[in-house]
Amino acid sequence: MPEGPHRPRRGATTIEEVARAAGVSRQTVSNALNAPHRVRPETLERVTAAIRELGYQPDQSARSLRSGARRTIGYLAPVDDPLDPNPLMAGFLEALVDAAGAEGQRVLLFRPAAPSADPTAAIDELVAARQVDGLVLADVLAEDTRIAHVARLGVPFVSFGRTGPGQPQHWVDIANDAAMAAVVRHLAALGHRRIGYLGAAEELPWMAARRAGFLAECRRLGLTAVTDVAPVGPLGVPPSSAVAAVRALLRGPDRPTAFAAGSDLLALDVYEAVRAEGLAVGPGGVAVTGFHDTPLCRHLHPALTSVRLPLRPIAAALLARLLAQVRGDVVPTEGVELPTELVVRGSSG
Repeated sequence: MPEGPHRPRRGATTIEEVARAAGVSRQTVSNALNAPHRVRPETLERVTAAIRELGYQPDQSARSLRSGARRTIGYLAPVDDPLDPNPLMAGFLEALVDAAGAEGQRVLLFRPAAPSADPTAAIDELVAARQVDGLVLADVLAEDTRIAHVARLGVPFVSFGRTGPGQPQHWVDIANDAAMAAVVRHLAALGHRRIGYLGAAEELPWMAARRAGFLAECRRLGLTAVTDVAPVGPLGVPPSSAVAAVRALLRGPDRPTAFAAGSDLLALDVYEAVRAEGLAVGPGGVAVTGFHDTPLCRHLHPALTSVRLPLRPIAAALLARLLAQVRGDVVPTEGVELPTELVVRGSSG
């Protein structure tokens, strides 16, 4: 049986079909969508009814060509293991998608063809295809080639992490040193005077800042800081000697009574070492703190005290700064620091 003129069809409805159903020209339908003030009320009502009945969806890509706005931002996703994903960055992505959706934006994920490939090539390909209005970058390193590249291209961008001197300061970050200083004050208030620190490779700027904040606050409070706990490899992945090194410290006569870890995953190594030495984590034993407040903190026994990052405010601030660039608004010349929260749980008493 043939379809009637107003019956929705399989597949995408075209603007021509809407025009036929409403008994108007294609241009009239276009005016109804883009300049309704140009269309007589009774005609606009007829076109709107046809659009609704046929389920017509305007071609957003065509609109983008006309307006120059794609309402899509590109996120250069950090390389990760799908079988062991980084929970912090997964949470950040969730917050970024929500913040974008609230502004009528979409997020397009992309990364180089191979983990070791030059990320600037992937950026060039995306920019050349005119698929996004701007870029969000994360895990920003010192002298990051991605930042220098997008700055040369003149592409609107923001970064979760600080850019270097002489580069556009379109960043949002936390004060890693101040957050770790708050951890030290918390442990000192509980009576700890000898505190160990387990951190990752210092070529990671955020880890270097956490260690610096730890040392500075220990000096200020007259505490003994033990920072040579164990060698820790790149990207925060400790070698197998980490647990052994913590155990060796715990056997000594002047063992630390507390450990501040630069991440929640590193705190797990301290838990393992403490228990392997027959000691307890928490009050009456060895206090342990982490950093990032990932979901695992709540499921450990005892639950882990950790520094919580304001992921939703970070994502919202990044998006606001990016869209300001896209619109051509005045953009702040300095980055923005957002406060963290120390979530105290049973691991520190």
